[in-house]
Amino acid sequence: MSTSGAATEFDNIDYFTDPSLVPDPYPYYDHQRSQCPVLPTSNYGVVAVTGHEEASIVYKDAELYSSCIAVGGPFPPLPFTPEGNDISEQIEAHRAELPMSEHMVTMDPPQHSRARSLLNRLLTPKRLKENEEFMWRLADQQLDEIIGDQTGTVKVEFLEGYAKPFSMLVICDLLGVPEEDHDDFRQMLAPRPGNTVGSLDGETLEHNPLQWLEDKFCAYLEDRRANPRDDILTGLATAKYPEGDTPEIIDVVKSATFLFAAGQETTTKLLSAAMRLLAERPDVVERLRNDRSKIPNFVEEMLRMESPVKSAFRLVKKDTTLGGVDLKAGTIVMVNPGAINRDPRRFDDPHEFDFERSNVREHLAFGRGAHSCPGGPLARVEGRVSIERLLDRMDNLRLDEEKHGPAGDRKFNYEPTFILRGLTEINIEFTPRQPDAATS
Repeated sequence: MSTSGAATEFDNIDYFTDPSLVPDPYPYYDHQRSQCPVLPTSNYGVVAVTGHEEASIVYKDAELYSSCIAVGGPFPPLPFTPEGNDISEQIEAHRAELPMSEHMVTMDPPQHSRARSLLNRLLTPKRLKENEEFMWRLADQQLDEIIGDQTGTVKVEFLEGYAKPFSMLVICDLLGVPEEDHDDFRQMLAPRPGNTVGSLDGETLEHNPLQWLEDKFCAYLEDRRANPRDDILTGLATAKYPEGDTPEIIDVVKSATFLFAAGQETTTKLLSAAMRLLAERPDVVERLRNDRSKIPNFVEEMLRMESPVKSAFRLVKKDTTLGGVDLKAGTIVMVNPGAINRDPRRFDDPHEFDFERSNVREHLAFGRGAHSCPGGPLARVEGRVSIERLLDRMDNLRLDEEKHGPAGDRKFNYEPTFILRGLTEINIEFTPRQPDAATS
């Protein structure tokens, strides 16, 4: 296909539904940016932001850009018709009708600040350090489960075997779920390969996994308010808003369960993307083995190259101008992290993986401003700990060619959604190494 033909096709494509964009959306993003980093599109009137500088402005200015449609964007349509050059009052009047309005991801200040303050009680340096200590033990446990007593070639589907249970159990520990309940959470939310998803003593997750989580956390927190203990859940249950008032149990639960769900998704996608690269780049594996201090930069470059969040949305509250483009109040703005993190105005050779680039930490995979991902520091540590342990425990790491095809003709499947970017599976082979007792 000619370049002009591809461009014409991109102009007419529906970003939200066309499956051809799922495997590799980056040429599409480049085409949009080449026209304008703030581009009005024919897709439901959405304005696509593919420029790093412009996205930073959107993320940081909650006065002009509301998060009330952060997840769904144009779906469903707004429950009101925007009127005038300032729709702030309309947004507040109809906020409860918008999807996920009860979760902090769609809140604006000051409500967002109050909701997030409950998580700040949890995400302290001391708590994160304790959680990291748990990660080191858990990483080895998960790898022991994969390897067992095998000494020859080990084959495993990495998401089910490691990434999903690891990321899920890390958040269990962070939120203070008692260890005796970890197996229940794993069976319901990240079961062992071959086990039925979401079934435990007759319980199922047929409709809403968040509902199961909410029920569990409501029970935990109600118990801790009635019978305080010296544990993390009691700290959550007794947390107060900055003004000193006590939140309803359900408000604490909504904060905890959203962190649980979002944190698990983000980390799983980061780990699976990292595994794909490591399995295809033995040179990178060797460089990291020789200098473990490079691992944090590797994680950052992985986040830049394969941002787990694919699209984030804002609603323009007041008439404004962004990147020279006039935006009327009521306009839906879509920020694409996969595009902004490959903006050539910010990153040299943006499509090349280079974990030694000087500005690797300037990516916006976790957003910016008030809504920057609260679990970002957690995901970074999960990535670093996991890669350390994978290097310790795996030799001759490679893709399973029976599943993904030979070099030059690889086949991968990605989740068919415009919201998140992530592999549906990644099958690997490796030879076990003995754990290094010196790295604990």
